[in-house]
Amino acid sequence: MKQSYLIICVLCFFSCTNVDPEKPIEGKIEREQITVVTKVPGKVTKLLVQEGDIVHAGDTLAILDIPEVDAKAEQAKGALQSADAQYSMLVKGATAGQLVQLQAKLDGLKEQYEFAQKSINRLQNLLQDSLVSPQKYDEAYAKFQGAKNQYLAAQAEMSEAKKGARYEQQIMALGQKERALGAVAEVTVAAKEKYVIAPQDMSVETVNLKIGELAMAGYPIVNGFLNNSTYFRFTVPEDKVGAWSKGKEVIVYAPYLQHKDIKGKVVAIKALNAYANIAAAYPDYDSQQALFEIKVVPQDSIGANEMLTKARVVLQVP
Repeated sequence: MKQSYLIICVLCFFSCTNVDPEKPIEGKIEREQITVVTKVPGKVTKLLVQEGDIVHAGDTLAILDIPEVDAKAEQAKGALQSADAQYSMLVKGATAGQLVQLQAKLDGLKEQYEFAQKSINRLQNLLQDSLVSPQKYDEAYAKFQGAKNQYLAAQAEMSEAKKGARYEQQIMALGQKERALGAVAEVTVAAKEKYVIAPQDMSVETVNLKIGELAMAGYPIVNGFLNNSTYFRFTVPEDKVGAWSKGKEVIVYAPYLQHKDIKGKVVAIKALNAYANIAAAYPDYDSQQALFEIKVVPQDSIGANEMLTKARVVLQVP
């Protein structure tokens, strides 16, 4: 009986002392991702990068064939030439030949006007001496007025021909010219879309198209990671998040690197989404606790470029 009691006591002792060790705070190695897309549909004619390449901002990643752009470029250039000629014609006015014709017409009407004026002056003196009838004087005066009006009209026509068209017509022509310039600029921008350019320094992760395939507008041609953007992401329950604060220096180690210590700094702590009051997406934690994400940036950002994305890391508890 005493022996059985002793066995029970020993089992109780070991069962009380067999406490599960505290689970370490694990996370993942992450990098800021970037996707390079095209704005204009076109077929891939050349691929200048492959997976794993390191490229710099401004490097050409791929070249597209966009035949529609060339056709629209010719149309835009033709429209610009037409609008420019129309505007120049309205601003400059009549041509040299037209001015010669108008000058000859003006000179002829001037001669008629001056002759009519001399005639009316003579008739006026004769009318005062009753040597001519009023009817004849009135006929001559009507001819004088007609010659005068024709001469004045020719003068106005010559002035308008030298100055160009009316201001409103010039503004309309200028608007057409600016519209054509806009079309040319639009086509020029579209033509640059033939070249898929790296927007930032990045490492190429995936190339989604092959030569000859069609890239639709907005289709991701190349996916990659930004250089020097490595960070560590950890999920921490609310009963443990108080041990960290923004700006605090921490130690992180990666098991696949034989537990090599990596110095870092906490740059952000944010709450993760929960469903109702239960964080159902994280079953490893107490369902009633809020969960937080701790973002840690390594001090050696350049050296961290060599670390494997999505590899497991462990945050050292302070």
